[in-house]
Amino acid sequence: MSRDSRVVVIGGGVIGLSIAFHLAEAGVDVTLLERGTLGSGASRATADVVRSYFAGNPVSSALAVRSLDAYRAFPSRPGTELPLRQVGYLVLFSEPEQVAAFEADLPAQRAAGVDVGLIGVEEARERNPLIGDVPLVAAAYSPDAYISDTTAIVTAYARAAEQAGAALRTGCAVTAIDAEAGRIQTADGEISADAIVCAAGAWSAALVRCAGVDMPLTDPIEQELLTTDPLPPATPDIPVTLHAATGLLVRLRGDRLLIGMGYPGPDRESWRREVAERLAETYPSLAGLALHTAVTGLRDASPDKTAFIGHRPGPPAFLYATGFSGHGLCNAPAAGELVRDLYLDQDPGMDVAALAVSAKRTG
Repeated sequence: MSRDSRVVVIGGGVIGLSIAFHLAEAGVDVTLLERGTLGSGASRATADVVRSYFAGNPVSSALAVRSLDAYRAFPSRPGTELPLRQVGYLVLFSEPEQVAAFEADLPAQRAAGVDVGLIGVEEARERNPLIGDVPLVAAAYSPDAYISDTTAIVTAYARAAEQAGAALRTGCAVTAIDAEAGRIQTADGEISADAIVCAAGAWSAALVRCAGVDMPLTDPIEQELLTTDPLPPATPDIPVTLHAATGLLVRLRGDRLLIGMGYPGPDRESWRREVAERLAETYPSLAGLALHTAVTGLRDASPDKTAFIGHRPGPPAFLYATGFSGHGLCNAPAAGELVRDLYLDQDPGMDVAALAVSAKRTG
């Protein structure tokens, strides 16, 4: 690995691959470095849901709306078709305060382009007939939520990036960077670049520190998703459904239910028991179904659950796209476009100042 490369992207998850693709498509010489296999970090531990509504976070919603448009357009690229099955996104409110918060947030969500509205309890139960006699006062519903396949998305971006001329190198961990000199140290040797892009997810903190960027990334969080035994025959199709008070998120995956509820923490067994209890309360017909680990993985996180995307001008330039806090799959296409535009000094089509490291976000 001795040749010079114009841009080096660190991280081969869906974010890094989107960045590599968009830069290469724009004619930039790109090399991507991934410590393991493509998509082996946070991209491996997702619920395979692509949605546009992120409650209380219109910045992430705006990125997701833009990204969803890009995902829908992906079939026009030969050999990179993406599976997208529209199911909708339902959020159950059990307290009046949750409804008030939704209504206060709604103008910003609508301004971000999100299609979401308040519906009554009866309609919520019609959309998800599995909901039991749990106390509800209203619900939010957004039709723009899809079941996809993260592995397929990773593969599609990798193929598209390579077709556009990007070099993807796996099993190549970055051990150090010198952002001032544009040098990256790896187990395979040193590589030079006119720009370095950090998209390393849970491994980003040390890299951005090396570049002198004061980014308040929290410690990596371990995500775990659970799955049930096979569901009863004739279980109806349902939207991706979040119970706002408990954080219980469910969706159908084949003949089983895929379940998330926050993060396990150190007492994993206690967390699993709590998930089982909340599942039985909200969906009584599923009480007693055994729960099993579906997937685990480390997730990067920012204090405000919004990605950090920004640019320290060069040469050599240093750019970053990290801290997606579980929103990476929904934000990846937009992240790639924004990093491309920042590097090429093009109009990104949105205010990127809200995404950059700033005193407001670090204070």
